[in-house]
Amino acid sequence: MRGYTNSSEIRMYAAFALILLPTAALCYKGQLSLGTINPIALMIILFSMLAGSIIEIPIASIRSKKPEQLFKYAPILEEIYSVPIVRELNIGKERVFDTTLTVNIGGAIIPALAVTYLLLTQPNNTALEIMLIVVVAVTSLSELMGGVGTIIQDHMGIIALPFSLIVAPENAASITFIAGVGGILVGNIISVATFNKEKTGSAFISIGGAGSFKSIYITTIIASLVSYFVP
Repeated sequence: MRGYTNSSEIRMYAAFALILLPTAALCYKGQLSLGTINPIALMIILFSMLAGSIIEIPIASIRSKKPEQLFKYAPILEEIYSVPIVRELNIGKERVFDTTLTVNIGGAIIPALAVTYLLLTQPNNTALEIMLIVVVAVTSLSELMGGVGTIIQDHMGIIALPFSLIVAPENAASITFIAGVGGILVGNIISVATFNKEKTGSAFISIGGAGSFKSIYITTIIASLVSYFVP
């Protein structure tokens, strides 16, 4: 995602690959779908999201503060979040980052296009209402961690699942995807747009990338599998 790979990130991609293989097999057999997104298209989306997660598109530049404690804890955070914080500490001035805001291909652009397609071909007010719940949860519980970017809990999008099963079980898969993934992305954008630049910062802050990609991909996988158990 930011030109850095460690054992933690390798394990993450290995785990996603292991999950993706049987999921792709179910798509190939026509047993998974997301509303008007057919099985083959869904399989392409799942593979494209994983492959595209390493590509970031810069969209803007700002300045944000380098937290004093970051110099001490950078190696630890680097290992936990798989981002090259130690190297990025040299970006900008002594106490200020020249921050680059980016959009991740696999974690933002591809899922956003899929969500938009579903809303256009299968309009659903229920999905939008549940999405608002996820947006509130993301903006309330996420945080911008110095040197890393916005951190969104991996399970955040799953909040949409029980609401989908209760309100519209016949469309639970597509609603979970729209509300979960859409809510994470909107919440991610709000968090990035409103964080206190005078308090903390990072050399790179990504929408859909480091800190949020896992939550988006996990939500997409779960929403896809829901269509198998709740056809």
